[in-house]
Amino acid sequence: MEKLNGLKRTHYCGDLREANIGEEVVLMGWVQKKRNLGGLVFVDLRDIKGICQIVFDTEVSKEAFEKAEKLGSEYVIAIKGKVFERQSKNPNIPTGNIEVFANQIKVLNKSETPPIYIKDDDEVSENLRLKYRYLDLRKPSMQKNLILRHKVSNIVRNYLSENNFLEIETPFLTKPTPEGARDYLVPSRVNEGKFYALPQSPQLFKQLLMVSGMDRYFQIVKCFRDEDLRADRQPEFTQIDCEMSFVEIDDVIDIMEKMLQRIFKETLNVDISLPFPRMPYKEAMERYGSDKPDIRFGFELKNISEIVKECDFKVFSSTVENGGSVRGINVKGYADKFTRKNITSLEEYVKTYGAKGLAWMKVTNEGVTSPIAKFFGEEKLNQILDRMDAKEGDLLLFVADKDKVVFDSLGNLRNEVAKRLEILDKNEFKLLWVTEFPLFEYDEEEDRYVAMHHPFTSPMDEDIEKLDSDKENVRAKAYDIVLNGFEIGGGSIRIYNEEIQKKMFKALGFSEEEAYDKFGFLLDAFKYGTPPHGGIAFGFDRLIMLLAGEDNIRQVIAFPKTQNASCPMTNAPAIADEKQLEELNIKLDLSE
Repeated sequence: MEKLNGLKRTHYCGDLREANIGEEVVLMGWVQKKRNLGGLVFVDLRDIKGICQIVFDTEVSKEAFEKAEKLGSEYVIAIKGKVFERQSKNPNIPTGNIEVFANQIKVLNKSETPPIYIKDDDEVSENLRLKYRYLDLRKPSMQKNLILRHKVSNIVRNYLSENNFLEIETPFLTKPTPEGARDYLVPSRVNEGKFYALPQSPQLFKQLLMVSGMDRYFQIVKCFRDEDLRADRQPEFTQIDCEMSFVEIDDVIDIMEKMLQRIFKETLNVDISLPFPRMPYKEAMERYGSDKPDIRFGFELKNISEIVKECDFKVFSSTVENGGSVRGINVKGYADKFTRKNITSLEEYVKTYGAKGLAWMKVTNEGVTSPIAKFFGEEKLNQILDRMDAKEGDLLLFVADKDKVVFDSLGNLRNEVAKRLEILDKNEFKLLWVTEFPLFEYDEEEDRYVAMHHPFTSPMDEDIEKLDSDKENVRAKAYDIVLNGFEIGGGSIRIYNEEIQKKMFKALGFSEEEAYDKFGFLLDAFKYGTPPHGGIAFGFDRLIMLLAGEDNIRQVIAFPKTQNASCPMTNAPAIADEKQLEELNIKLDLSE
């Protein structure tokens, strides 16, 4: 391999334009493609800024031409040459009006034939892409995503710094605590038998920073959750974490809306109008079946329980009689897009959310087509159509069950139908605040109420008295920010009073001893003058995913894990060395 020997890069490949014609330049990068036309060799040279066509001509330099003839895909080279106007221009790349005639070339490193193509439309399996991630990251689309990620982090840092936030780091080795997802545990060698936990978020530390008088804190921070994965989840993920003192809900929302407005303007040149709409949790569930509704399209839920509670269709009437509900969505104007087979596949889809079936009606110019229409008299049928705002050409889809199943099924179904109809525009951005969440949710597995967000979320002032007697109806000073059906951030005003925090722990079933064992350091801190405070955490990966128009967060993370939390490139997680386990006083029992 040759050395640079003082050769200095003057430009990036993708930066050259017609204004550079006549200049002598030095470029360095990877060979994307080579074409040998006899007396000429054309090379597409690629770096992080783009591609430039390099011409090797025997009349310019026979030595350079002969070296170029031996080049292979992904060879790393440096070239020196003069910029000329290109005769056969390429309108598909920014450098398509120029080319560089090389008079010197250095082969800095050769490459074996890559196991994956270095191009965006390679159609390689994700597992293979992750195994050779260092090659996958050479693709222009992946580099573009990581450049976007860098740009957004800079915008966030600059904006928050301008607004008096301090960037403060918090520990990664913390104390295991209950509630929320499973912790990743780290055994301590020096404290035998004890474990650290990797933080699911810096929640307690950022509250302690408010007790410390830091006033406004932020951190772009790694967090860890040992939970089942899907397209928009990773075991290690990044948050934009913020906390502020002496604020109420409107203060937090106002400053975060302006930050998002700047992000969209400076990255996509999209103007987002303020303020964002707000919707109480209860309304979001009733209208969309979801606390993270995609409001780019309709198909809103309608409740027909009152109409069908005494009908002859027992699936509907018995559900209402047993305390459930019957709700539906109107896929307006798209009835002709759905055959019986399509509807059957939608039925299978809702069953994954616990629904027992999917009833349907098509409104045609000859009336209602439906296997269940015969169970309703004309009057009730017309009431249903009226309630569903049904017109000719509409498809009505119904689920009857407990409210939770109905909301889960129809909330996801409306998104699935919109996806299949291909009516979602990735370049349209609809932001929404969902507010007034319940403070508690019932966990059937544990047979108790748990915190919907976390145990430090403040209840609404007027609902504090319900903490002991009416948990189901206690509302939280909590707010989520939703973008196109994805929750990209969530926060709350925190409990800052020791007595209310104790009441909250009691409501969650903790004894006083348990509360002090887990959170004593926080309760002790609250004794020494704690300011009112609140904050928010944004899912940084998810935000970048949506800005980049991608479908999963692995596309915007440099080295992500697969859906079973493994890394095909490094083979993590791996078996630990026996000596390491001995030092940690750990013995493995792998018997079933």
